[in-house]
Amino acid sequence: MEINKSEFVISSAETTKCPNDNKPEYAFIGRSNVGKSSLINMLCRHKGLAKTSATPGKTLLINHFIINNEWYIVDLPGYGYAKRSKTVQRKLEQMIQSYILQREQLVNLFVLIDIRHDPQKIDTDFITWLGQSGIPFSIIFTKADKIGNMQKAQKAANKYMDTLKETWEELPPYFVTSSDKALGRDEVLDYIEGINRELTTED
Repeated sequence: MEINKSEFVISSAETTKCPNDNKPEYAFIGRSNVGKSSLINMLCRHKGLAKTSATPGKTLLINHFIINNEWYIVDLPGYGYAKRSKTVQRKLEQMIQSYILQREQLVNLFVLIDIRHDPQKIDTDFITWLGQSGIPFSIIFTKADKIGNMQKAQKAANKYMDTLKETWEELPPYFVTSSDKALGRDEVLDYIEGINRELTTED
């Protein structure tokens, strides 16, 4: 798949304010500073589409981007940013949970994991919650270029997935990416295209 057009549509503080045109949505979420905005910009080849920041925790709303006038990329607030107040943190958690559990247009949630780190409880707890809630999701490992060559990155990803295997009967799909090197771009977009094709067939 190639992305020919990507545009920001709306930022919403509530799930009910999101677009209501029933186009499929692919949401991206992860801990603050995992490289979410950079990944979205890389996938779309549209620098500045999603706002990147040196300060983690800047995304506070549900951001919709229309892709090829056919489907949406949804940029969700990051979780686990310790410097937020408890009130703001709770409000964001409610917003995220509401979108994930109630948004019928959501066809896949991409959970972003920084490949440089061992499994963090906050990520594995979130992944477990998705499984218990029956949410279709995939894992995207980010920043693969930061740990050396592709062989090292793949090894780190396999190690992470082996940890999940201890509690999961069937593992979710996963992708190894680097926003700086555009690594994994084709694989992620082909995956999305495959889901879109299935949805079209169902219709």
